Amino acid sequence: MERLVGLLYEVGLLKRYKRTGWLVAGVRDPESIADHSLRTAIIASVLAAMEGADPERAALLSLFHDSQETRLTDIPYLARPYVTKASNERVTADQTAGLPEAVARMITGVVDEYEGRASAEAVCARDADKLECLLQAVEYREHGNANTQPWIDSSLAQLRTETARRLAEEALRTGSMEWYKRAMDGA
Repeated sequence: MERLVGLLYEVGLLKRYKRTGWLVAGVRDPESIADHSLRTAIIASVLAAMEGADPERAALLSLFHDSQETRLTDIPYLARPYVTKASNERVTADQTAGLPEAVARMITGVVDEYEGRASAEAVCARDADKLECLLQAVEYREHGNANTQPWIDSSLAQLRTETARRLAEEALRTGSMEWYKRAMDGA
């Protein structure tokens, strides 16, 4: 139980670690990795439901997709050619060593599935990661940061599901506060 509690404290770091790509873009107070993971999990469940996959499984994959960043931090794409990093599967193996077998098996299975990209849920979870980045980039752009277009472009280019592409197109067509205006109008 000591190791399990330690893991629970460790994942708490994701609430404090900022997404470094946004720092590169000049965002003053960027979202945390945990902020990103929450919306990614919600998006993954929506994508999976629309694509005929298991929404709960897709959300679970998304919750653990960046859990390795407690140890690796969020390495920006700009740094990746210069940095050798352990695979997410290896970091997860270290994180889960000594945990109750059922928990370790669940977490390593989730990470392996996400990284393997073989299941429909993994494809939805990966698309959710990119779609969340695109949404965040649009929001930062609307708040005055003019440097987010490369994140929008790269996220859009990596989407695989039809639903994610349609949602991205709609997000780019409308503003991030359209939902609020509709809610205030009673629609």
